[in-house]
Amino acid sequence: MSHVVVSGANGFVGRALCRALLGAGHRVTGLVRRSGGCVDGVTEWVDASTDYHGIARNWPANMKADCVVHLAARVHVIHDTAADPETAFRATNVDGTLRLAATARRHGVPRFVFVSSIKAVAEQSRGQSLCENDSPRPEDAYGRSKRAAEDALIRMGDDTGLEVVIVRPPLVYGPHVRANFLRLMDAVWRGVPLPLGGADARRSMVYVGNLADALVHCATDARAARQCFHVADSDAPTVAELVRSLGRHLGKPVRLLPVPAAWLRMAARLTGQSSRVDRLLGSLQVDTSHIRDVLGWHPPFSTDEGLAATADWYRSTH
Repeated sequence: MSHVVVSGANGFVGRALCRALLGAGHRVTGLVRRSGGCVDGVTEWVDASTDYHGIARNWPANMKADCVVHLAARVHVIHDTAADPETAFRATNVDGTLRLAATARRHGVPRFVFVSSIKAVAEQSRGQSLCENDSPRPEDAYGRSKRAAEDALIRMGDDTGLEVVIVRPPLVYGPHVRANFLRLMDAVWRGVPLPLGGADARRSMVYVGNLADALVHCATDARAARQCFHVADSDAPTVAELVRSLGRHLGKPVRLLPVPAAWLRMAARLTGQSSRVDRLLGSLQVDTSHIRDVLGWHPPFSTDEGLAATADWYRSTH
């Protein structure tokens, strides 16, 4: 049995990971900024300091852990209100991450699993699935901050012996999902006509239960040390296929309009939404062969099972 510290333990992915760790027999401490929201069985540790400035003095006395899984982050938002997004993302996702990792290492924690993002590599796969060693081309402040944190952690690992494991998921969905995926479900539920019938580019995603399972392996399997893994579902549906699947599981008729992608991109340019529409219509396929080869990991849930669970949750709230 391992003792795993999970930052962001009361969040969307954090709660799923904690359940998976507890189910596998591990002991879990949840590092959170505010009390409450952790699943039963998790020992809560509150550190309210901004960007972990107080983490060194707040480390619980005599706490020994085998691994820290770092989920907490300043997340990507469509309309960022920060005066300087680059600085804001770096303060949390780079500087805060390094404070936590350095403190963990000083307290004898041997492994640090950093949950990064596929955005640290690219926004689109452009005809070939994204691999772990592809040249990085992050396109926004969030992606650049995640990539900078990865690079800094690798250097820290080389200098201190900390076993850094980097995990790059694409879009994560599942019960309690928020942001764009929830808005898409809202539109399907209300029967809103969607001009996505011609959206035939494939998009890798990862069900939260699959990501949690992969993170358990990364936290506890000796073979994961000093590795970088892309984690995704086995399937990469088109946007149109995704919408149809959601409609089927929600029990709602889907109204997909066959608008050519070129027309959508033209409209996006006129309305200043080009980057958003490009992400929606562009291909983003992720190669997960490395984690299969190194850890023997395969997603325990199919995409259809993940979408069904997500739709069941959604229906229960409406």
